Amino acid sequence: MAAMSVIGIDFGNESCYVAVARAGGIETIANDYSLRATPSCVAFSGRNRILGVAAKNQMVTNMKNTIHGFKRLLGRKLNDPQVEEELKTLTYRTSQHNNGIGIKVNYMDEEHTFTPEQITAMLLTKLKETSEQALKTKVNDVVISVPSYFTNAERKALLDAAHISGLNVLRLMNETTATALSYGIYKQDLPGPEEEPRNVIFVDCGHSSLQVSACAFNRGKLKMLASAFDHKLGGRDFDTILAEHFCNEFETKYKIRPRTNPRAYLRLLTEVEKLKKQMSANSTNLPLNIECFMDDKDVHGDMKRADMEGLCAHLFHRVELCLKKCFEDSRLKLDDIHSVEIVGGSTRIPAIKQLIESVFKKGASTTLNQDEAVARGCALQCAMLSPAVRVREFSVGDVYPYSVSLCWDSPNKEDGVLEVFPKFHAMPFSKVLTFYRKENFDIKAYYNCNTPYPDRFIGQFTIKDVKPTSEGESAKIKVKARINLHGIVSIVGASLVEKREAEVGDEDSSMDVDSNNHNKDDQQPQENGQADQMEESEKGNEKPDKKEGKKKKQITKTIDLPIDAITHGFSQTLLNECQELECKLIANDKQERERSDARNALEEYVYDLRGKISSDDELAHFVIAGDRDKYVKQLDDMESWLYEEGEDCTRQVYVDRLSELKIFGEPIKNRRMEFESRSAALEELSHCIQLSQKVVSQYRAGDEKYNHLLPDEVTKVEEAICSAAKWLEEKRSALSSCPKTQDPPVTTVQIRSEKKNLDSTVSSVMNKPKPKVEPPQEPAGDNEKNNSQSDSHQNSKTEDHHGEQNQRKQENMEVDN
Repeated sequence: MAAMSVIGIDFGNESCYVAVARAGGIETIANDYSLRATPSCVAFSGRNRILGVAAKNQMVTNMKNTIHGFKRLLGRKLNDPQVEEELKTLTYRTSQHNNGIGIKVNYMDEEHTFTPEQITAMLLTKLKETSEQALKTKVNDVVISVPSYFTNAERKALLDAAHISGLNVLRLMNETTATALSYGIYKQDLPGPEEEPRNVIFVDCGHSSLQVSACAFNRGKLKMLASAFDHKLGGRDFDTILAEHFCNEFETKYKIRPRTNPRAYLRLLTEVEKLKKQMSANSTNLPLNIECFMDDKDVHGDMKRADMEGLCAHLFHRVELCLKKCFEDSRLKLDDIHSVEIVGGSTRIPAIKQLIESVFKKGASTTLNQDEAVARGCALQCAMLSPAVRVREFSVGDVYPYSVSLCWDSPNKEDGVLEVFPKFHAMPFSKVLTFYRKENFDIKAYYNCNTPYPDRFIGQFTIKDVKPTSEGESAKIKVKARINLHGIVSIVGASLVEKREAEVGDEDSSMDVDSNNHNKDDQQPQENGQADQMEESEKGNEKPDKKEGKKKKQITKTIDLPIDAITHGFSQTLLNECQELECKLIANDKQERERSDARNALEEYVYDLRGKISSDDELAHFVIAGDRDKYVKQLDDMESWLYEEGEDCTRQVYVDRLSELKIFGEPIKNRRMEFESRSAALEELSHCIQLSQKVVSQYRAGDEKYNHLLPDEVTKVEEAICSAAKWLEEKRSALSSCPKTQDPPVTTVQIRSEKKNLDSTVSSVMNKPKPKVEPPQEPAGDNEKNNSQSDSHQNSKTEDHHGEQNQRKQENMEVDN
């Protein structure tokens, strides 16, 4: 069971996929609507939350309380330029909340404010429940995909969301790397470890972003070479351009302005998305029709693929630039590229496929499942990281898309700066830097390049409890910077190094390089063996330690130092509060679901029973006319109560009302059920009696099969048959005079019980096996005679054998002579 809890989640801006690692391979899980894709939507109603498919289905009628597109709000602030751009297309209300974004909704008839992290946690809770229902076991460990361009702030926000939902994230995996793993692990023809690698380009154009990556494959491993992205270019941008075109056309043609009506514009976006998909397969003129679109007007338009490509020419140019950027950064030649694999819904657009062929001189390959490749890669990675699952050995070498620098205040009043992780540096990875300080000091980490996140600040880390040496000199401090499995950069450790000399000697410690100082944290197998370290001193601030004379033996002692960090993400206190709130919401959802189920059960019972009582073909014949009218009125009253004062009652009230109806209704149903099944049961008993009588007749006729039975036993069987026949005749007589509107004098269960008893009595006697007859024993004299004959025969064979051997020896001697 533990193996089944290994899942991977492709968390998309429009929809999510969940894959699971099973014994037979990777399988994508279907949700409660039997769909593999679960929309990234969370909606709120008066009493409960609506998640996934159900939330997407009621978006048009509940726009202000249906939250979508929140992935691009994770970890950001309200004044973020990207957030301001996103909010123009979103229909829900937002505000400043906890130094971030607050999403306002009407829930439980009150206004509530949730952060994008909390909304994401709600969606992850839904995906977790879907997985647990499909796997019939608890799910805790998971690998979740993230765009390769996500920065520290966004990655931490997603980790916070997973923590709130109760998931243990083994890794945040770049979507590009998950796709590459999904491709490479099943390939049996990859080059050997010492051969030239197979270089593959992956192009992923999804709903809201474009990512291109280059990867090198060898047998048993992959290594990401480079990646490029356009985080503002996806399928929705094509939809928006087409929608704007038709808005202008409808404004001229029908004198309506769809942009002013959010519902109409949302319907238009849905229709142009369908049109875009049709144009991928057809180059002819295609129609767009929307009935009762706006102001009770039906609208009509049409477009062909060439027109769409003309309108979106600038977007295709950006796609081309992104493809070329990845090609340049990978430093590959055209002949080095084995193939170009495409994933993501928008790569189906023919113009994008043509651009791929134009840039890489190779046609787009569709080896992978374009929608599910990322989820499958995440599930594979989760299986590799989980100790409960055995997976083929496959090393995953990822890269970090940004360059990262550290800066600090120097004692000589000059700021120290070091690019500690260059662009496309391997991850996970650690580096150790050496400082000489007499007091606490700060280290700031920031991105040393342009990023989609407006603030390049990563974090500020204060190294505390720093004290000078006993001689009053600067102490040696080792600081460990790390990019972890999730792609999060931080200072993860600091230690004070004390050295004591035992013998006199010359030593120069102006530059301390220690590339073999492997830390336990760096040797964890789930990080693909990336244990490389690098230790550098702060240039210009080395502490010389030159002494003359004999060498002295040094004893090194390391003391861990505390670190105060100021970074993006929720505080632990806020995380705990959000987790408690999510638990309450889950409990409320369960309570509301049970209440709704109880109400639906009562409503269904009212409609079902009333319809059957009123129908001559159903239950009408099994209830007295006067009682039927009385009960129909009771059902009518219950229906009126349900839609008036009973609209919003507790679960127990509905259960009690249903029990009241069943007091009268269930006997009617039981009478009909008994009537329909009774004939078959009576026939079975009658047939059993006939067979039993036939067996007894065979015994009386002297059948050899039964000649071992005792007469008393057969008499007992005959009495049982007569008793059953008499019982059957009495019950048939009683049933023939009993009307359908009354409970029958005998039930089907009783008839089958009588048959079972008769079967048991007859079988125990008539099927009794005959006693075994022992074969006669031979006289003792005969046995001795046979034994002596056997011995003499054996002796004769032995003598013949010895004679043959002697004859061979004699012949051999003659030949030798």
